[in-house]
Amino acid sequence: MSDMLKELEARARSLSPEERARLADSLLESLRDAPIAEIEKAWELEIAERVAAYDRGELPTFSAESVFAEARRLAR
Repeated sequence: MSDMLKELEARARSLSPEERARLADSLLESLRDAPIAEIEKAWELEIAERVAAYDRGELPTFSAESVFAEARRLAR
């Protein structure tokens, strides 16, 4: 463990429980930012590709009635 990390950990431990919780949330969120952005970008591409395929008539469609009927069947 680096000296800086040891110092940060010691200083963090001196915070109140609420402040430590906020710090922990902030640190965890900082780890999620990049992957979330990548995932959102991938989903945007997937959505655009699916919409384009639908517009070209390449995807099968199902009525809401048949979808709900299948959902009820599976829920039994």
